[in-house]
Amino acid sequence: MNINDFMHKALMAGIGIPEKINELVEDLVNKGELSESQGAKLVKECSEKVEQTGDDLSKTIADLINKANEKLNIPSKDDVEELNKKLKVLTARVKKLEQSVGEVQDQSN
Repeated sequence: MNINDFMHKALMAGIGIPEKINELVEDLVNKGELSESQGAKLVKECSEKVEQTGDDLSKTIADLINKANEKLNIPSKDDVEELNKKLKVLTARVKKLEQSVGEVQDQSN
């Protein structure tokens, strides 16, 4: 579960949307204003709408975080991975140069 999923679930649980939808539909079914199948359909439609809204909110929050990171000049995960790759290449080159220097020194002694 990534941070966006976690935030979405926490937000939805925190404001009790799934429970409120179920309570409302259950009341309508009990009052005879909706059949059980209509109630189930309504719950599904509302849940999908809430899910989409939560996804949109999570995307907006992620975009805001990314913009803030850019303004603060914080490197992204990809930036760090790219630097790590370059560091590995440079480390290998330095080791190879050290070995070459060592061989030359050994030959001159």
